[in-house]
Amino acid sequence: MSAEPSMGTLRRSRAAARVPEDDERTIDVARLYYPGGLKIEEIAARLHLSRSTVSRELAKARRRGLVEFVLHGTPDPTAALAAAIEDRFGVRTTVVDCSAAPTAAGRLERVAERAAERLTAMVAPDTTVAVAWGRTVDAVARHLTRSPTRGTRVVQLNGSGSSATTGIHYAGRLLERFAHAFAATDHPFPVPAFFDSAATRAAMWRERSVRRLLELRAGADVMVASVGAIDADDPGRLYRPDYLDPREVAELRHRGVVGDLGGVFLRADGTAADVALNGRATGMPVDEVRAVPTRLLVVAGPDKATATLAALRAAAATDLVLDDATASQLAEEDAR
Repeated sequence: MSAEPSMGTLRRSRAAARVPEDDERTIDVARLYYPGGLKIEEIAARLHLSRSTVSRELAKARRRGLVEFVLHGTPDPTAALAAAIEDRFGVRTTVVDCSAAPTAAGRLERVAERAAERLTAMVAPDTTVAVAWGRTVDAVARHLTRSPTRGTRVVQLNGSGSSATTGIHYAGRLLERFAHAFAATDHPFPVPAFFDSAATRAAMWRERSVRRLLELRAGADVMVASVGAIDADDPGRLYRPDYLDPREVAELRHRGVVGDLGGVFLRADGTAADVALNGRATGMPVDEVRAVPTRLLVVAGPDKATATLAALRAAAATDLVLDDATASQLAEEDAR
């Protein structure tokens, strides 16, 4: 039996302790490197520092006790699952042990709490965060702790309006939670989840105010989203009749769609082409998603394993947080 060091964790946050001003940069660097999982060159680029400065700040964090390491003397089955997913898809993976939280609600809360920690480490000063709305991301927002940054922007990833509601209250509340956590400005996207036609979307995309939001979204540094699953017990709000009628859902199934990422529909192999609804969706196209440097995917529930696998095959994530049951189901389906 071998003992392996766990990921380094910050001993205290700036909100919980009086941190000397000259340690603030050290903490920013340590957050990005240890819980954030970024490489030294990535941190250097994000914080506009040299690689040698980043290395010195990491050494300083260890020397001053700002980072702690914990040795686990017993094998962790979730670590093996995480390593397998990382090797297969090249994503930084956290598998959350939810054996003590067997209900769907308990599983969601545990995953959301861990995802909030990961996200906090990803958000540095002058970061643009694109946020998909939905129950899972809303749970992440509720677990965010106050971690003020400078010049951070939070932009809504996809429209939330339907035939029954504008969606502004629901999506706006979620954005406000993110903005409060990071002392950021919030930028709602007040459009429907789906336009009635691709021509209508094209016309709206030419509007100056909409173009500004699209440009802000396209320049995102971090994206946080979950997946909707067409055949899940609770597929997600987008699959309700006020967003998609039964005929449209049947057409998605006919096209081999298994779920969506931020309102853009994916087949099991991760492709999105020739799905008519994507031509009038307001979500971020998959090719634009791939251009976001850090893409956090958060999933809770084994009935979303197929949709999660589609998102991974689409290379839509760089970071993944999911529960152990979903990770096991995902590995089984991928092996098949």
